[in-house]
Amino acid sequence: MIEIVTQLIHRFGLACPEPAFFGLPTWYHYLNLAGKMELDSHTGRCEFVTLHGGFQAQDMALVLLAVVDILLRLSALIAIGYVMYGGFRLITSQGDSNGVKAAQQTIWNALIGLGISLAAIGGVAFIGTAIK
Repeated sequence: MIEIVTQLIHRFGLACPEPAFFGLPTWYHYLNLAGKMELDSHTGRCEFVTLHGGFQAQDMALVLLAVVDILLRLSALIAIGYVMYGGFRLITSQGDSNGVKAAQQTIWNALIGLGISLAAIGGVAFIGTAIK
């Protein structure tokens, strides 16, 4: 099993495995893509590679991009929760026109927020992979 994970890591160009929690990236995701992280064979931990003068301002930008990516993905999950909440309100409105309108407005607002979040996630991912 470890060999399969190692092969997948090398196939996708990642030096360190990245555990996923609800599909959220790790804080070092873009550092990993840029080749700034390396798996230490002695400790089995992911360590920062100190090449080219150590930690640079560009590396901090990669960490900040990863944090922004995490926050945007959380906002997308929250928007999905609001779509479900709007659906619940729609079901429980029992045909009341004001309740139906309010529920539909909640769903539309959540879908607009989800679209904005997904577009922003794509933009951050593009910028994060372009910076190396």
